[in-house]
Amino acid sequence: MSFEEIQTASVVRYPYLWVREAGHGETEGRKNRPVAVGIRLKRPDGDLLLLFPITTKQPEPARFAAEIPATEKRRAGLDADLRLWLILDEYNTDIIGQSYYLEPEPPMGRFSKAFFLPLVREFIARRQSLRGISRNR
Repeated sequence: MSFEEIQTASVVRYPYLWVREAGHGETEGRKNRPVAVGIRLKRPDGDLLLLFPITTKQPEPARFAAEIPATEKRRAGLDADLRLWLILDEYNTDIIGQSYYLEPEPPMGRFSKAFFLPLVREFIARRQSLRGISRNR
């Protein structure tokens, strides 16, 4: 296997570290969870991934998040019977080939461009006020 299948809008499993956990001194994600690859940027020393968490916990109204429709859950390989949200006001970054957490496994699935790209555009517009955690060392 290779990392080539992991592209923008792919959904992979990853030990996501929440900003609130990092703020309390934690350095490792508590569990592997599905995350969406927001952006894959080509870089000579390894491609940079920006990762958005997917959760079953309904976010507070002030959060920048989107509930995932049933069709998109099926495309992404997620449980269509669960209510799921894509959180976009925080993110992790990691580097392919240097990551302690990424495996060269095929993605679970991927979101459609129609669903995902407007959210990424909104993320880019808001990026100055959002918080991320670099997981590459």
